[in-house]
Amino acid sequence: MATNRTFTMIKPDAVQNGHIGNILAMITNGGFKIVSLKLTQLTVADAQAFYAVHAARPFYGELVEFMSRGPIVAAILEKDNAVEDFRTLIGATNPAEAAEGTIRKAYATSIGENAVHGSDSDENAAIEGAFHFAGREQF
Repeated sequence: MATNRTFTMIKPDAVQNGHIGNILAMITNGGFKIVSLKLTQLTVADAQAFYAVHAARPFYGELVEFMSRGPIVAAILEKDNAVEDFRTLIGATNPAEAAEGTIRKAYATSIGENAVHGSDSDENAAIEGAFHFAGREQF
């Protein structure tokens, strides 16, 4: 059964390029309620831990460096069928393949710098949300 929460990060490229407000507007206009939100920066150790599932992949070092290079916006979102609906809203990892009207089509510059992260499962949404937000920060 699908849960009603998912996790997202607006990545350093989109933060640096001034897209926080526009991306948050797309999220809320997509019917999502923001239940937790913060501007923060991952340390190298944070990024390594968050992306540990990719540690054996050839892009891991580059990913860790990218995700720790500047501030991110972390958020927990709520909506019926949140994970699947948010994956649709963000679009394909490759912005060239992303559908019109998606966040990545509008704001991603490459496969590596693709503007936003979205949880890929209900289980990962809970894990990722708890990684960034204490229980008292989740509403």
